[in-house]
Amino acid sequence: MEYLIRPCEEKDLPRLVELCQKHAAHEQHPYDAEGKELLLSKALFSEKPSLYCLVVALGDEPQGYVSYTLDFSTWDARPFLHMDCLYLEPNIRSLGIGAIITDKLKAIARERACVNIQWQTPICNEGAIKFYYRIGATGKEKLRFFMDL
Repeated sequence: MEYLIRPCEEKDLPRLVELCQKHAAHEQHPYDAEGKELLLSKALFSEKPSLYCLVVALGDEPQGYVSYTLDFSTWDARPFLHMDCLYLEPNIRSLGIGAIITDKLKAIARERACVNIQWQTPICNEGAIKFYYRIGATGKEKLRFFMDL
């Protein structure tokens, strides 16, 4: 299977929103697509992006994505890369693409002098948890809190 991992482009936004919706369903979370294209466009394509995204494309059609931000760790006094989302359609899972994406993120993080890459996944996402351990990640028990505004 021939695929390309490339930066997300504005033309990908409708499909990216679809993939976000599928990702949310996979992780058993509700998702409201209303207005997301515009919001993602502003985050990804502004002069100073607050979000970065790579897509996995078969031909011209994205079949997966990884999004990330660059954050700062007070304890380490250094930046870190936060992988916000990683989602691959079922037809491209188990082909080694996730590991290749992770290697790309490692290279980006090293270029930016990041201390590490951080992310979280729901406990119910057993496939992702197995994958993350398989690629050498370690888990840390924490409870994530949200406060709606």
